[in-house]
Amino acid sequence: MKSKEIKDIALKFFAIHGYEGASLSQIADNVGMKKQSLYAHFKGKDDLFLQVLQDAKETEISSKLEYLSKVDTQNPKADLFGYLQLVIDLFQQSEQLKFWLRMSFFPPQHLATAINEEVMDTELKIQSVLESKFQAWIDAKAIMSDAAFIPTLAFLGVVDSIMLELAYGNNEKRLTDKLHASWTVFWRGISQL
Repeated sequence: MKSKEIKDIALKFFAIHGYEGASLSQIADNVGMKKQSLYAHFKGKDDLFLQVLQDAKETEISSKLEYLSKVDTQNPKADLFGYLQLVIDLFQQSEQLKFWLRMSFFPPQHLATAINEEVMDTELKIQSVLESKFQAWIDAKAIMSDAAFIPTLAFLGVVDSIMLELAYGNNEKRLTDKLHASWTVFWRGISQL
């Protein structure tokens, strides 16, 4: 239980101050323990950071896969737009996913390789599930016939565009405009007219 409490507090410090600005002393103080006691739970700051990151990664994957598990072949337009809205909602409502997104764009330099591997693992898992959904929509003639990886990668480009806006921007109107413009062009490209 104490490890989870430590990670919850660490998440807040890492999300607000980044890796460099968060100190083990502050984290320990907020948990109500001495800094040295943290080492009974974690090897050090890197270990704590990477475990917090791993928890955030698992939350992102499970949230997206849960959503995609409910998607069928009947309404790809609503399901895909709903996925884009899910991405926005997850970032705006979850400190874990805000942290995950920021660290995927701005990893601490000495942990960049490890974090990039985690990000790519996540991307490939989501891409695989999305590609199977696109194949099902193609087979059901709900969208234009194509190799499934093509609309999958195009859709992930729209997702990346939205995530970039979430990471760098802070203008709700620009986010909404970008979402609707990207979505309109993407859907026009794959829909059965």
